[in-house]
Amino acid sequence: MDVKNVLGSIDTDFIRKGSAAVNSEDVKKVLDQANEITEKVVKSGPLQRFLKDVALLISMVRDYWSGAYREIPWWVIAAVVFTLLYVLSPIDLIPDFIPVIGLLDDAVVIALCLAMIEQDLLKYQEWKEAQTETTINEDEQEVT
Repeated sequence: MDVKNVLGSIDTDFIRKGSAAVNSEDVKKVLDQANEITEKVVKSGPLQRFLKDVALLISMVRDYWSGAYREIPWWVIAAVVFTLLYVLSPIDLIPDFIPVIGLLDDAVVIALCLAMIEQDLLKYQEWKEAQTETTINEDEQEVT
């Protein structure tokens, strides 16, 4: 396996093509297996640096799916779902069981997805932080 060529084949078109096939069942799978995705990131050296990002991506999918946050295009959700399912799958371009290099493709896919959706992710993060502040303020008012 030529790792350099495999990693070189992962680009934004790879994510766009993969996300074009994403459907509601894929979204449900991500939401149902969110803990498994997070656990894989926690236990994987090359992916650990993406832990906060992956948690935010899962939260964004959850809020989109529940209808709480819809200020985002479907293609962004599809790209995130494709990326999270790619990370979840142990058999991908470089199978995860190959020591040292098995998770490099997962890291590249996450990094590319984050770059592709950066603006929408930042808007979501601002919205999410505002929701948290509102909840805290409401809780403080109830205490007094």
